[in-house]
Amino acid sequence: MSNLLLFFKKYSYVILFLVLETIAILLIVQNSYYQSSKVISWCNSIAGGCYKQVASVSSYFKLAETNRQLVEENARLREQLASSYTHYNKKEFTVDDTVYKRQYSYIEAQIIKNSYNKRGNYIMINKGTAQGVRNDMAVMSPQGIVGIVVNTTRNFATIMSVLHPESNNSVKIKRTGISGSLVWDGKDFRYGTLLDIPTTHKLYKNDTIITSGYSQEFPEGIVVGYVESAKQNSGDGFYTVKIRLATDFNKIDYVYVINNSFYQEQQLLNKKIAEYDEQQTDNQ
Repeated sequence: MSNLLLFFKKYSYVILFLVLETIAILLIVQNSYYQSSKVISWCNSIAGGCYKQVASVSSYFKLAETNRQLVEENARLREQLASSYTHYNKKEFTVDDTVYKRQYSYIEAQIIKNSYNKRGNYIMINKGTAQGVRNDMAVMSPQGIVGIVVNTTRNFATIMSVLHPESNNSVKIKRTGISGSLVWDGKDFRYGTLLDIPTTHKLYKNDTIITSGYSQEFPEGIVVGYVESAKQNSGDGFYTVKIRLATDFNKIDYVYVINNSFYQEQQLLNKKIAEYDEQQTDNQ
């Protein structure tokens, strides 16, 4: 306290001058329109500069996060390069000399509308049929799976998010290869539910869940999420597994629409199988 008093005593004239100067400026501003406008303009200029610096600092920290995601995405894409191709053995296929044929390609798109806290959630992107997007295409983010395209116009498309009660995706445990189905219970956008995992296989917290490759939309190996907890269902020999989703649906801005170049061919075979099963049922 004594030091504070000494400070005021030593600089009392300076402090008095600043107080009187402030009062004089206030009186001038209040009684002169021209002076008032000049002072306000000066204050706005200072405030604008401060806001600009704050925005620059904020952008810097966001840039670090963006760069981190890009690095992770590049690493993930490198790991998945082989999964984007179908391998043909030359010893068996002599008509086509190509050893590898690209099966999956990716269309970048920006999210322009997103819901994640409703019972059934949809996402709209700024790409449509003019850019090669069609119904039933899978969609992923830099972190993991997002959903399936369900409606398209020339320049826009709607995605049924995995945060939808009708969403059902074939996935598997990366460590064991055991497959199951990913669904959503309509509660927390951060978590999904993994079904049809037999209790004969041990599960561990943070086990990685990836796409199985059994569907015609998602290639194998895309991260889905991580095991949070698991409980045994009474009497049926299966787990109900709580999954911490890899994609943060509250933050995603950009996605990749996945084009399976063999989709129509696979659909044709599925149609023939369905027709054959229907014929067998009618003959019985």
